[in-house]
Amino acid sequence: MNERLKLVRKALKLSQDSFGERLGMTGGAVSHLENGNRNITEQVVKSICREFGVDYIWFTTGDGEMFVETDDDFMERIDRIMAGEDDARKNLFKSFLDASDEDIAAFQRIIDLFASKKD
Repeated sequence: MNERLKLVRKALKLSQDSFGERLGMTGGAVSHLENGNRNITEQVVKSICREFGVDYIWFTTGDGEMFVETDDDFMERIDRIMAGEDDARKNLFKSFLDASDEDIAAFQRIIDLFASKKD
């Protein structure tokens, strides 16, 4: 977890002092955690995940994605697409509004097919 702590901090482009300040600790304490001189407690793990939107499973095991995507993040991305100039993306979202349950199920099968080919 020590290395993942450093990866999170670097991904957020925060100094050890800035990162620690948001968690109520000093930059020196963050340094000790990153270097493995101190163990990361469960309380610190939960604070990091809550404060920075880090996925708990990723932080504790390394599996999955570093950050949790919230509904707000998702809606902001859709808003940017709809305000942009990419008509293909806009039309894709618009088509989902009128799609039947069967259409959505068929689309999910296509996604699953392509996802299985990635491996």
